[in-house]
This record gives sequence, C-alpha cells and structure tokens, in this order.
Amino acid sequence: MDTAKSYIVIRGTGVISPMGHDAASASAAYRVGTPAFSTAAYNGEAVPVAALPAAAEAALQELVQSNAPYKQLDRSVLLAIYAARQAATEAGWLQDEGPLADDLGVNVGSSRGATGLFEHHYEAFRQQALSSGASPTTTLGNLSSWVAHAVNAGGAHISHSITCSTALMAIANGAAWLKAGMARRFLAGGTEAPLTPFTIAQMQAIGIYSKLASQPYPCQPYAVEKQNTFVLGEGAAVFALEQVPQAQLKAGDRIVEAIGLGFEQITSKTGISAEGLNFQKSMRHALAQLPEQERRIDLIMTHTPGTRAGDSAELAAIAAVFGPTLPAITTNKWLIGHTLGASGALSLQYALHILQHQQFAAIPYPNLLSQRPAARITRIMVNAAGFGGNAASVIIRCHG
Repeated sequence: MDTAKSYIVIRGTGVISPMGHDAASASAAYRVGTPAFSTAAYNGEAVPVAALPAAAEAALQELVQSNAPYKQLDRSVLLAIYAARQAATEAGWLQDEGPLADDLGVNVGSSRGATGLFEHHYEAFRQQALSSGASPTTTLGNLSSWVAHAVNAGGAHISHSITCSTALMAIANGAAWLKAGMARRFLAGGTEAPLTPFTIAQMQAIGIYSKLASQPYPCQPYAVEKQNTFVLGEGAAVFALEQVPQAQLKAGDRIVEAIGLGFEQITSKTGISAEGLNFQKSMRHALAQLPEQERRIDLIMTHTPGTRAGDSAELAAIAAVFGPTLPAITTNKWLIGHTLGASGALSLQYALHILQHQQFAAIPYPNLLSQRPAARITRIMVNAAGFGGNAASVIIRCHG
C-alpha cells in the first residue's frame, strides 16, 4: 500500500552572524553586499576576521544577562541558544515554562566546540588555577543540552562534529528522525565561535589563512588569481523542521527537498581530491532524490572557503555532475568568511534569503563565474565539506 508523500518543511529560522542578529538584519546586509571583515591582532599579527557587528553583539550580551548560568558558557553555546530561540519563536514552538516538549528534538553541532573556554581553562591549568567548571562547560554536549534547556525541548539532544559539514549533517539527522517517527519537531543547525588565538594559528599553520588584511576583499572564493584567502568568521543558524503531508503544504512553505551525503578516502590531512569526489557523490545523491523530470538546480551555494585546492575541487565536481548545463553559482564566504561547523547553516540561511528576495550580491573582484541566474530561482543546492573527506548537499525550494 502506497503511503502519502510528505516533506520536511522549515517552520522557523534563527541566525546571528557577521551580517546581523536576525533574518531581517541579515537580509538587509546581504542586499547591500558589503563584506563584514575587520582587522584584529592575533598572536602578534594583524589578520582579517568576520566578527559579529555591534548590534548583534549587543543582542547576544542581552541574552547572556538574561540568565545567570549563561555567563559560564562558551560563546559557541550562546550563539546556538540565541539562534535556536529565534527559530523556535518563528515556528511558534517556544515555551519558557510548562512541561518539557517531549516531541521536540535538538541537534546542534560545531566543528571546534567550546574553543574559547577550552583555551581559557587550559591557560588556567598551566597556571595551576583550574576551576571546577572546566570539564562541564567544554564538552561538545553543551551545545544541544543548553539549547534544549533554552527552548524547553524534551526530545533527543544531539551534539556532533563532522568538521565543516556539521550543520548540514544536523539537518540530515533531524530529517531522518522526523521521517522515522522518532520526533514530531526538530531544531537543527550549527554554531561556531573560532575567533581565538589558537584556532587562527592552526589555520595559519596549514598555510591557508588570507594575507589580504589590508584589502577590501580578504576572502576571495573563485578568484582569478589563485591564492589562499581563507578567513575565519563566527556565527550560528538553527532551523525548526517539521514533516508535513503533501496535501497540507501551503504556498510559500520552505521545503528541504533532498539531502545528499558523500565521502571519499582521504589521501591528505585535509581530505581534498582534485576531482572533488566527495562533492560529486553528495550532489548526485541529492539529485537522485528528486523526480527525474525535476532534476534542475537554479543556483548552487558552494562551500568554497577561498582556498586554491578546495575551491577548484568543488568547481571541478560541479562541472562533472552538471556538464554543459551548469547552474548559477554563488557563496557568502566573500562576505562573512568561513564559519567552520556553522558554515552550512549560514549558507542555507542565505539561500532562504535568495529564494525570498530573488537576488544575491554580485562578487565584485575578478572571478571565474560566468553563469547567469535563472529568471526565477526556485530550487537551490547548498554544499558543505570538511576535513576527513566528507561532504553534504541540501536542496531547498519554496512551495507554490
């Protein structure tokens, strides 16, 4: 007996990033298209970073002051709480009091976790002044457990790290739980607060960090001049997901149509092949879930972190999958840098902005892109990949 088709619908979105402290402020910043980078001193060197703007920082600090225990949490956890409460509010799910919502699950991930607090506590350890809060506040499980407390969720609390694919993997996991009937509602996304001396030093040690601190575009995905222009940013985005029967879909519903995953055997510490085999697999996996006559993508939101190897591998994978009928291509990393485990979620939030407003900022520096977007953008693929050879691709569209 055939079962009625159903879809994963995004009921709410929460975001805090270098572009703003909610969907409205982020959309306004995306429409202006001004990069959010500043120069800061780390390890005795001036480097470009993408930090929260003043209004977003003020909103985050207001959250911290609202609950005394929040003052002991890592910045990555606070960003996740902030975004999750937004998403739950938009979905109509937020209840600060009353019984736990046992049908509401949470999956928020991060590549690095409690980076700032870990560095702080390690320095205290070296000074023989380690506090009792070091262990409970630096576990990766803080992310989803504190988010669950903040939204009164009583379902599954899952924190994970799959490097820079983390956020899209959280979307995949939330969709799987909903389809399996193990939850009725799910909050899923990613968070990262990597603007710390040790994290930046790690990226510099790999040799990928941008040396263009004095230029207006320090992060340059697809640049004609091939060089590493990786820049770190911070932020979080969380999505309220619900499974909806096809007959109950309404015009304007934002649908997660397909989720593709891809892995390849790694041959280097970063797991990047020249052909982008992991991307090829994830994109093909996602496309195969669409009806054969509808396997058309209007726009690809690429991962492209501004590195020579990573950018070229993904572009090669797109060419291999789509051939001569390439979709239009864009990214938000030239505006906000690479937010590691949160990057897929922030890319997805930007994709939702594009679906709503039907426009995205043109990249102003010399670049390799030549495809024109469709007259109307109805279906967007969002890519993410990370160390270890993993990749994820999520396809979204608006119903009606």
